[in-house]
Amino acid sequence: MPPKPLILGFDTSAAHCAAALLSGDTVLGSFHAPMTKGQVEHLMPLLENLLAETGHTWADLTALGVGVGPGNFTGIRIAVSAARGLAVSLDIPAVGVTAFEALAHDLPTPVLATVDARRGQAYACVMGRETEEPMQTSPDTLPADMAGLNCVGHASTDFAAQTSGDPLPPRYPLAESIARIAAKRWQTTTTRPAPLYLRAADAAPASDPPPVILP
Repeated sequence: MPPKPLILGFDTSAAHCAAALLSGDTVLGSFHAPMTKGQVEHLMPLLENLLAETGHTWADLTALGVGVGPGNFTGIRIAVSAARGLAVSLDIPAVGVTAFEALAHDLPTPVLATVDARRGQAYACVMGRETEEPMQTSPDTLPADMAGLNCVGHASTDFAAQTSGDPLPPRYPLAESIARIAAKRWQTTTTRPAPLYLRAADAAPASDPPPVILP
């Protein structure tokens, strides 16, 4: 019997580094390390430790799954860049998975999936409706056609109060869900992971005065 595909899923789209290693339907190991900064320094060592602790190496991997957002602008770029680089160096597929897909995976659909966008807002998308596009909204400004939908993700209780549906927990932790989705797609994926940005990066001009250029 051929070995089961070994899938590594990881995500840095929020204030964390998270990963899960999946063999067939079995999670061999996982971690979720909260961190507001430092993902770029910590991601690769954490992934290497996960592989080592489960008795595997990079060469054993069949495919990668990576969270592409929406979420933290810099965090998304870190994970997507890592996945692209690893895919090239290991000559294996890398599958991009949105946070909406990961939250809604294996839940009854349609379901409203929401991700924290800060400032009292959320990124939201109805999963299970082919024509739906992601939006930025809040419970108070949710469109009327969301009535009756169950909700999963950020502020799901508040959103469910507006839709008259139920707040649901995700079936799997984020990185595990990413790995499970990648396990279903890696043989047919044809595009490289790409960041899903729904809002421009939060940035402000430098507060320091410009340098004086001497003659």
